[in-house]
Amino acid sequence: MTVPGLRERKKQDTRAALAKATLELAVEHGLAAVTVEQIAARAGVSYRTFFNYFSGKEEALLRPGGADATFGPRLRAQDPALPPLEAARRAMREQLSGLDADRAGWHQRLAVVAAAPEALPRVMELGSAGEREISVAIAERTGQDPDRDLYPALLAATLGCAVRVSLGRWHALGGARSMADLFDDAVDVLAAGLRAPSPRPH
Repeated sequence: MTVPGLRERKKQDTRAALAKATLELAVEHGLAAVTVEQIAARAGVSYRTFFNYFSGKEEALLRPGGADATFGPRLRAQDPALPPLEAARRAMREQLSGLDADRAGWHQRLAVVAAAPEALPRVMELGSAGEREISVAIAERTGQDPDRDLYPALLAATLGCAVRVSLGRWHALGGARSMADLFDDAVDVLAAGLRAPSPRPH
């Protein structure tokens, strides 16, 4: 494992400070009332510095790891012999492990978003951008074109759906089960072809 240099560690610390400030202010005042100026001031950096790390307060709230936490590098690190779905599952599990590592913080983030319906368009935009990143990474792995071939976009959308459903269950369960395990459950059902479940006994 490569140890980051001093400059990279400083960048990581600044990103973490901005993400922490965003969450704290959003919990205190509601996301709509929070400005980038307030976030930067609390983190002790300039307004312009904020945009070196995040495109806006919604990204700072929901993607606190920034580009370092994206799917593509994780997928490229998977064994080339793995089928695309299994490789993508493992890459996504790694990405989702951060939610369990910061369970309290992520429950706060989800509560903030639930209380901020005005943020929904931006949240959906971030989700679409995330699915695009996944699609491009899958296309790279499978030797396809993310714009012309169906498989990368379809698998990316399927994984995105599995994450959203799992995230809702994880939040509702209060973290009683790990996010990665709930995601695995969802992918298992999808991989089995969405067979109809057996009726529950009365």
